[in-house]
Amino acid sequence: MEQEKRNIEISNKIIGNVFGRLDDNMRKIEKAFSVNIVNRGDHMTIVGQNSSVNQAQRVIEKLMRIAESGEEITEQSVNYLIALNADEGFEEVEKINKDYICMTVTGRPIKPKTLGQKKYVDLIRKNNVVFGVGPAGTGKTYLAMAMAITAFKNNEVSRIILTRPAIEAGEKLGFLPGDLQQKVDPYLRPLYDALHEIMGTETFQKNLEKGAIEVAPLAYMRGRTLDNAYIVLDEAQNTTPEQMKMFLTRIGFGSKAIITGDLTQIDLPDGKKSGIVEAIKILTDIEGIGISHLTNKDVVRHPLVQKIIEAYEKHEEKAKKREALEMKKATTYKKIGRGMRSRRE
Repeated sequence: MEQEKRNIEISNKIIGNVFGRLDDNMRKIEKAFSVNIVNRGDHMTIVGQNSSVNQAQRVIEKLMRIAESGEEITEQSVNYLIALNADEGFEEVEKINKDYICMTVTGRPIKPKTLGQKKYVDLIRKNNVVFGVGPAGTGKTYLAMAMAITAFKNNEVSRIILTRPAIEAGEKLGFLPGDLQQKVDPYLRPLYDALHEIMGTETFQKNLEKGAIEVAPLAYMRGRTLDNAYIVLDEAQNTTPEQMKMFLTRIGFGSKAIITGDLTQIDLPDGKKSGIVEAIKILTDIEGIGISHLTNKDVVRHPLVQKIIEAYEKHEEKAKKREALEMKKATTYKKIGRGMRSRRE
């Protein structure tokens, strides 16, 4: 089949940002769409099959528009555009770059990086209670923390309350040294890290001492009414239905609650239902409650994290199919056995 050549004009001002370090971005696009890309000063040439050239051109032109807006193009940006290329949402990508939540203490802007994250942030803005469900690395907790700190700085709430159930991967609190606070601190460390990065260590410490910020295990929420607060419940897949109901009924006037969880990492004992799974089923159609389902396309950590999640999903899907087949076989054998016994009788 005849190869197509297509030229795209590109400004020298953005060429370095679009092509990436050592032309890494173009190498990714070449590999993804089986094309060759040649830089010729103020234009580039894409060579390949017509459909492949079309796909590569779409991604490159989107990268050019991002670069023209002044945004730095990252490896994650390129990977996301390549993965999203065939989806309907591809044309909406530019909306992501226009969103903005806050700045870290080092001056780095915090904003959604995928369409899934954008929808999640929009749900948080519109609803009083939001469930953010998705695999590791999708920014569920970090974006919730950024929204909480922004609301606190804007005097929309008078305090931030961050909580987690004290259950993790089979570890027992009783075996850890120190008093109760020292025992639970390791479980709350990701929340502390986000606070330090976004708010700054000194500001965080001052607000913690004043009681304007509270970081505590979920058990501490029982019996309280939380008014005028931004509450983030992290690792909610490890709550029981009773704990989840207890938490949700703590929410008072002027408060907003974000509940995050990863349904693939439930560490509850066998036979115990996850509170977040049950809550999503019960509360789906209630006005004022938003539910965001993030996927592996929304992973913004190292590209390997996305591949690891996809590999585990495939493995689990195969395991479920094998289990279903074995159950079917067992049922068939039982029927055959019953049939043989009835004939003997």
